[in-house]
Amino acid sequence: MFFLYRVFSNLIYPFLFIFIYLRIISKKEDPTRYKEKILISHFSVKRNPNKKLIWFHAASIGELKSVLPIIKDLNNKNNNLEFLITTITLSSSNLAKEELKKFNNVQHRFFPFDVNFLIKKFLYLWKPSIILLVDSEIWPNLIVESKKKNIQIGLINARITTKSFNRWMIFQKTARKIFSLFDICLSSNSQTKEYLFLLNAKNIHFKGNIKLIRKVDTSENENVNNHFLANTRFWLAASTHEPEENLCLKTHLILKEKFKNVVTIIAPRHINRVNKIKSLADSFNLDSQILNKNEKIIDNKEIIIINTFGELQNYYKFAKCVFIGKSSIKSFKNVGGQNPIDAAYLNCKIYHGPYVYNFQEIYKTLAQNNISIEIKSYYELAKYLIKDLEDAKKEDIEISTSIKKLSQKTLIDTMEVLNSFIINEFK
Repeated sequence: MFFLYRVFSNLIYPFLFIFIYLRIISKKEDPTRYKEKILISHFSVKRNPNKKLIWFHAASIGELKSVLPIIKDLNNKNNNLEFLITTITLSSSNLAKEELKKFNNVQHRFFPFDVNFLIKKFLYLWKPSIILLVDSEIWPNLIVESKKKNIQIGLINARITTKSFNRWMIFQKTARKIFSLFDICLSSNSQTKEYLFLLNAKNIHFKGNIKLIRKVDTSENENVNNHFLANTRFWLAASTHEPEENLCLKTHLILKEKFKNVVTIIAPRHINRVNKIKSLADSFNLDSQILNKNEKIIDNKEIIIINTFGELQNYYKFAKCVFIGKSSIKSFKNVGGQNPIDAAYLNCKIYHGPYVYNFQEIYKTLAQNNISIEIKSYYELAKYLIKDLEDAKKEDIEISTSIKKLSQKTLIDTMEVLNSFIINEFK
């Protein structure tokens, strides 16, 4: 079956150019850097031959954020390392531009398609010592070619859903062969740990979900709207997916019956949808503004639609209550949920829908500490928000002690395993 996968991935290579072109038209690809995914001539290798390279492959924003504390910890313990982070999405590349300014030995590239000749050349040019795939980024050609070159490869914060496990088991022999090639596996939850065992993985550990690891520096969260945010009664809907904005706008209509000047701020997961969201607000006869980078919020606007990446923390800093998206859509039942940790760290009361599969253990922890509440309708959300927003000012309360402790423990336990693995490989 792996042979067929390799043949198929080579056969579809010419058609990937059409696929990329269509994504560029829909503004889902970088119009210039897309070549990193598909052309060897644009791999743009920059290496220090005197340092060991650790390559992290993370799909998108959440995975990218989750590996940054790990890289920071590795840097603190070893000054002879450099790092490559690859991602797939446009949003993650935009975030990388800002986040990687904090490092002098970390580079970002787009992940090349898992076509054998692309992967072989990428490995040859970059020469990583260790590859760490994050979450569910399991690419057969990369895994097999890495082992042929004696490159150590691991899977960290592994996440295997029941649906994906069942798919792997259709090709059980191939799946068990691929997963057996991992030198180390760190699971993000207990269910995945069991699935990894059944898939013949080895050196399996469960030390918690690394997306829990956060150190939020609010001193950097400054922008032109801080005065507005600090003195306005508002709530935030973060990382929304279509059609969750409909829920948000219906909630706003109820809130404005109680609070005359209440503002709803919507930060969609994919900002290419901002014009569509504005049209939806218009259909509700709500006065809205698409807020671009460094623009000021206009007075008397009811709905603010964020059109920037990487600024959610600034809004969390001032928000009393937040709805976290990708959680109220039934079709996302087995893939739903966005990371609520930043909002929890910044003292936000968190609301979410019933579909949070990707972060169910994290939401369970938040609920146990009265930080998050599941809602099933816009009416129910509005009921909670009315209570929260009675006082427009955000209270200066202590960040949840349980979340800080859990974050620290996850980092310590994870790094204990990873450092041991890396040290052994570099001997």
